[in-house]
Amino acid sequence: MNASDKTDHTLGKVWFVGAGPGDPELITVKAQRLLQQAGAVLYAGSLVNQAATMYAPDTCKIRDSKDMTLADITDWLIAQAQRHQTVVRLQTGDPGLYGALVEMVRPLDAAGIHWAVVPGVSSAMAAAAAAGETLTLPEVTQTVILTRVAGRTPMPAGEELEALAAHHTTLCIFLSITLLPEVRRALLAAGWEDDAPILVVQKASWPDQEKIVRGTLSDIGAKCRAEKINSQAMIIASPALGARYWPEIQHSKLYDAEFSHRFRQAVKP
Repeated sequence: MNASDKTDHTLGKVWFVGAGPGDPELITVKAQRLLQQAGAVLYAGSLVNQAATMYAPDTCKIRDSKDMTLADITDWLIAQAQRHQTVVRLQTGDPGLYGALVEMVRPLDAAGIHWAVVPGVSSAMAAAAAAGETLTLPEVTQTVILTRVAGRTPMPAGEELEALAAHHTTLCIFLSITLLPEVRRALLAAGWEDDAPILVVQKASWPDQEKIVRGTLSDIGAKCRAEKINSQAMIIASPALGARYWPEIQHSKLYDAEFSHRFRQAVKP
């Protein structure tokens, strides 16, 4: 994961830090510590709540990357690593999900600069939490697919939304809120019903900015337009949505009194 053995250890280290979904209190303790000792922080201002940089010291050089190209970003990180022991690239959610991580670290490897990743809370988890939903439910769905709809970035063969939706598991659909008609088309083609529940959460966990919209495949687009939701939103389609209101659910075996495990002996009726 790090640079080669030829790394100049007088250079600083670049940390790719997941800032989480927006609430600055959802950043990890390790991420907070790194920000507190950082000499330079490059944050994704178009997505990351700027409040996340409040942990950085007054002497820290802070730069917003929203107007930068990939080359600008990597050049900046390399230059700062030549001046500071701790450099933080603060990214939305988790750096490993739609974060262009590999594109950014390859130039660091070539420059002999050490780097590491600090994971963050994904907007998929934050959206489910905001709505009080579970992404898995016994005997309903035990699989979560994190995906997106093809746009300027095409999908690899076999990963089209229609193909993934055919599994009828939980779908967390990133970067696709402007493509809700395509989401509906793909799910209908995969056998979902038009009255299947859909959840959209915009800016999950952002203080005073979070919006939660519930609907079905047939009306979620109109509801999102009415709320003027056209960016920074997570779409969740799942057979488990709304389970807290069902008359009955299957309970987890882990907590079943008749189920033994190494910490508890079963109690037979």
